[in-house]
Amino acid sequence: MRKLTSALFITLDGVVEAPGPGDTSLPDKRGWSMPFTDDEVGGFIMGGMASSDAMLLGRKTYQDFAAYWSAQPADDFMAGQMNNQNKFVVSTTLDKADWTNSTLLKGDLTQAITDLKNQPGKDISIVGSGTLVASLLQLELIDELNLLICPVILGVGKRLFKEGVDTKILKPVSSKTYASGMTILTLQPTHKA
Repeated sequence: MRKLTSALFITLDGVVEAPGPGDTSLPDKRGWSMPFTDDEVGGFIMGGMASSDAMLLGRKTYQDFAAYWSAQPADDFMAGQMNNQNKFVVSTTLDKADWTNSTLLKGDLTQAITDLKNQPGKDISIVGSGTLVASLLQLELIDELNLLICPVILGVGKRLFKEGVDTKILKPVSSKTYASGMTILTLQPTHKA
């Protein structure tokens, strides 16, 4: 069975919204992860991409990524990776997913994700998509959570978890602090037996 992994930039106050320069929300604060994303952190991200052959995206991240990455030069390595990767989009409002190699998932989310995980192939990575990550953690569908913790407090923006979510225990697997100041914490959710 394929693993479903997540890599998510997060601030010290739990904000996951608008970490990249191409994000369309938080116009005065977007791109907050960039000062902490150096070549070492980029290597971690590229390693995650190499171990997967599909991305799972929520609607907002999908729309932001499609607009940003499809507009990048064809010879941009990262744009090539993002544009050519198989993408599965979770949305209740989109009617179609036009970005290259994109498939819209409809119907029962648990069944759709379970079916994807049971297909042959490499791991499936969730990139960004904080709302989706929070939902999938509650549904016990994520196998590995990588929090890319930036030493910054925004004071505004969507947080990973809303008030009142069910208690979940996660097992620390590893952590590493990079020269840029970012700490990457890898966790495995402990699922009910």
